[in-house]
Amino acid sequence: MRRLCAIALVATLVWMMPNSAAFAQGGRTIIRDAEIEGIIRAYSAPLFVAAGMPAESVKIRLIQDPSLNAFVAGGRNIFIHTGLLLESKGPDALIGVIAHETGHIEGGHLNRTRAAIEGASMVQLIGTLLGVAAAVGSGRADVGQAVMLGSQSSGQRIFMKHSRTQESAADQAAMRLLQDTQRSARGLEGFLSQLGDQDILTPRLQDPYAQTHPLSRERVDTLRAYIATSPYSDKPPSDADVEAHAIMVAKLFAFINPFIQTMRKYPETDQSFPARYARVIAHYRQADLKTALPLLNTLIDEMPNNPFLWEFKGQMLFEHARPEEALVAYRKSYALIPDEPLILMELARVELEVGTPELLDQSIEHFAAAHRLGAANAFSWRQLGIAFGRKGDMGMSSLALAESELRTGQLANAKYHAGRAVELLKTGSRAHLQAQDVLEAIKVAKARRAAAKN
Repeated sequence: MRRLCAIALVATLVWMMPNSAAFAQGGRTIIRDAEIEGIIRAYSAPLFVAAGMPAESVKIRLIQDPSLNAFVAGGRNIFIHTGLLLESKGPDALIGVIAHETGHIEGGHLNRTRAAIEGASMVQLIGTLLGVAAAVGSGRADVGQAVMLGSQSSGQRIFMKHSRTQESAADQAAMRLLQDTQRSARGLEGFLSQLGDQDILTPRLQDPYAQTHPLSRERVDTLRAYIATSPYSDKPPSDADVEAHAIMVAKLFAFINPFIQTMRKYPETDQSFPARYARVIAHYRQADLKTALPLLNTLIDEMPNNPFLWEFKGQMLFEHARPEEALVAYRKSYALIPDEPLILMELARVELEVGTPELLDQSIEHFAAAHRLGAANAFSWRQLGIAFGRKGDMGMSSLALAESELRTGQLANAKYHAGRAVELLKTGSRAHLQAQDVLEAIKVAKARRAAAKN
């Protein structure tokens, strides 16, 4: 899977390269990027709290897809297409959409939809969506983390489709949440009006959001009536929110689009931070380190306490076989934002690559810490297995490899490694119990596969 990196995709953007398997097979990719996720979390957290949910209990994941869409799946998980982010006119539009999706979570609409569409296809879809966060492919983590979404788009639309009643209820919740957080609803109204123009299009040409979130004139009229009375309707977003939105869009655009398109959208005449950031990414994607690195260093000189710039620098250097220099940059990034698991995971990988005995111990510690913070994926588990293997701890190595194989669906391999871990680890230890848990998870996964075939 791949990292954006500098987005940081992370500089940690675990991002999918254009020549990767997901692109070649026409699949879609889950993008993990510490910087972008941080921006969206900052936008979303007040909404979740206002809805009575701990901010950390809701996960937001980005799907690389040019269409306009966002949906709730698998509990408190909000998925947002990159097309929606890139087309959003500003932070208020994105915040309004998230408020609406939060309304679906608050109203329990997903549970009702699930009950109405049970069957083998549902089991497969739920399994795919729940596995998205964990089943990271075994591709290069230095470029990013990406997960293939194997469900058919038509099946997903059926599952995610809400009724007009649910949509109206989510709108009411969104208006209340925006009111409670003193946000304008004009961005949401603009987005819905944009979707309203698609009513004249055939379903094949409509964005998925228009198909899964039925739009009615009454909904738009209700929202406009609220805007006419809300004291926050004319309140503009803060300068910080606007800048963060511009950075997010520039980073995504530069990672997704060809060099020439990025340079056209962000020409040299534009000396804003987002534009210069986008051009650094464009040159980086051209493998032009001689141009990209000095430009990035200029940004770092201006913003030395920006952890994502240091992360991006680490990624650049690591990918160009300069791991010792990359280690310095990643350590700086980690010192600036020690609780960011994606950066911590990349630091661990560089430590493993350098490979001195001291760094090997640190790598194991940092991989484990990143996993505790929720960044575990198939690639990181495999790297942890390699690290334990180099230390000669074959029991822990087998356990980590079992976790990795389980997340990529290689159940036979997972069973082999988990069984070996059970034999090698101390009976009754936490790791021994974890290996037994993996064996149980394999049984459950096999049963689900069998049920899906019948």
